[in-house]
Amino acid sequence: MGIPRNTGEGVDVLSERAKMMRDAVEKSQSITDNVVNILGSFDHRLSALDTAMRPTQIRTHAIRKAHGNIDKTLKAAEVILSQFDISRQAEVKILKGPHEDLESYLQAIEQLRNNIRFFSNNKSFKSSDGVLNHANSLLAKAISKLEEEFKQLLLSYSKPVEPDRLFECLPNSMRPSSGSPGHQESSGKNRLSNSNAEQNGAENAVFTPPTLIPPRILPLLHDLAQQMVQAGHQQQFVKIYRDTRSPVLEESLRLLGVEKLSKDDVQKMQWEVLEAKIGNWIHFMRIAVKLLFSGEHKVCDQIFEGFDSLKDQCFAEVTTTSVAMLLSFGDAIAKSKRSPEKLFVLLDMYEIMRELHSEIESLFIGKACTEIRESAFGLTKQLAQTAQETFSDFEEAVEKDATKTAVSDGTVHPLTSYVINYVKFLFDYQSTLKQLFQEFENGGDSNSQLAAVTMRIMQALQTNLDGKSKQYKDPALTHLFLMNNIHYMVRSVRRSEAKDLLGDDWVQRHRRVVQQHANQYKRIAWAKILQCLSIQGLTSSGGSNSGGVDGQNSSGVSRSIVKDRFKTFNVQFEELHQRQTQWTVPDTELRESLRLAVAEVLLPAYRSFIKRFGPLVESGKNSQKYIRYSAEDLDRMLGEFFEGKTLNEPKR
Repeated sequence: MGIPRNTGEGVDVLSERAKMMRDAVEKSQSITDNVVNILGSFDHRLSALDTAMRPTQIRTHAIRKAHGNIDKTLKAAEVILSQFDISRQAEVKILKGPHEDLESYLQAIEQLRNNIRFFSNNKSFKSSDGVLNHANSLLAKAISKLEEEFKQLLLSYSKPVEPDRLFECLPNSMRPSSGSPGHQESSGKNRLSNSNAEQNGAENAVFTPPTLIPPRILPLLHDLAQQMVQAGHQQQFVKIYRDTRSPVLEESLRLLGVEKLSKDDVQKMQWEVLEAKIGNWIHFMRIAVKLLFSGEHKVCDQIFEGFDSLKDQCFAEVTTTSVAMLLSFGDAIAKSKRSPEKLFVLLDMYEIMRELHSEIESLFIGKACTEIRESAFGLTKQLAQTAQETFSDFEEAVEKDATKTAVSDGTVHPLTSYVINYVKFLFDYQSTLKQLFQEFENGGDSNSQLAAVTMRIMQALQTNLDGKSKQYKDPALTHLFLMNNIHYMVRSVRRSEAKDLLGDDWVQRHRRVVQQHANQYKRIAWAKILQCLSIQGLTSSGGSNSGGVDGQNSSGVSRSIVKDRFKTFNVQFEELHQRQTQWTVPDTELRESLRLAVAEVLLPAYRSFIKRFGPLVESGKNSQKYIRYSAEDLDRMLGEFFEGKTLNEPKR
């Protein structure tokens, strides 16, 4: 837009426009003021309206809140009423008892417990204390009925196990053919020789514990136990379980044949009776641990599942008396007077306790079973200690044995056969003895220790035999006696496991001793008679006249001296024959060897003497009076030596 050419006209236009703008602003201000006034009027009116509406709003809010409270109260009342209804339903079931429907009864107890928890958390309810008292009283009655039900149920299914049923749970190799298990072992010798085979069989055999309570009953007993524990009735529960199961377990053992015997009872028994009872006890221990206690432990595992400490306590209390009844006999044996024959039964008892060690440890676990475990392991140690002491006693007894039992015929002494049999039996217990040596000798090579002990026993026997051999007045019989006994030792060792332990060196050394005594016997017994057959002293100093007064031959030998020699020989041989046919060499091979050794010396000397000097006697009168025996006669008569004949026994 261009500026008007007329300046005045332009100013007027601008002024006019400015005026219009002022008028517009003023008009706008006036409108604004009017609007403000109108709005102010509205604010005043709204404030007045709000003031007028407030009581209505308050009443409406209160009504709404009251409705909410009523709803809450109604809902709370509904919950409370439902709890009362649940309580009544539970009470009906509880008063009816658990016998007909145990599952429903247990549900009722759980409902009652929930009911108690509900009212305990809603103490504001006016009658909550009364309701709680009633509910707790009802719960106490329910638990009391459960205790009675548990007791009756357990009692109904707790019966002693008959021996035949237990035997059926044993491996076939261990089932008795008749009578009690101990009757399988009619003699100590048989029992001892079969010990290791039986032990090895026990280690590899499968034992099947009997079902002591039917499996279908165990879940019920578990549920009852759980309720009683939750109610805090652990001790009442333990008492019920112990008083019911413990007598049943004891009766099972009594039916089997277990007796509670004291040390005095054991001391009064004859050895044969006691030995049989020990054999039975070994079987009883195996049956008790592997079958009865194992079966009882399985019952406890299922009834007390989830309550380990309670399980251990109940198992301990149920088995304590039965275990004590078994261990008391073992303890009485271990502490009774020691004697050599008891060593093997002590080792048998020690073996069974070692065999059962791991099972006792796994069955009797936990603090509650500590005393039982310690008693069992204590018996094992006591048996080991007594066995070791008995072993030492035996070694000393062998060396100092002073029995006056005479073996007039020089045969094997009863002590020798007893000791050798004893040692052979010991080798049936090699592993057990090695275990003993490891426990009491602080380690070391158990083979070397067993070899050393065996050698000491053998040496003790030889020392004793040397002493007994001095009782013989005839030195030849002394050597025959020692030859017989040491040969018996050597032969027995060679035929037993002792050979591997003692070694070939021991065998060869003692074989030489046997030969030395045989040579000494020959020298002493036959030297004098062989002297009769020597030419020494036969020739006279009178020259070579063949027809002299004494009937000398061309060699200058006196006939009368030769006759005297034959007479002396006959008398001495007959005396030897009479005496030594009563002597005994029990081993056939040794007897023939000794006869042959004598014949090899005697017969050639006799033949030579007869050949050389017989004609001198035969040319005279009554030659048969002097040459009474031929070499063949002597050989036949030597065959009668060492047969142990009595004086009145006729010749064969």
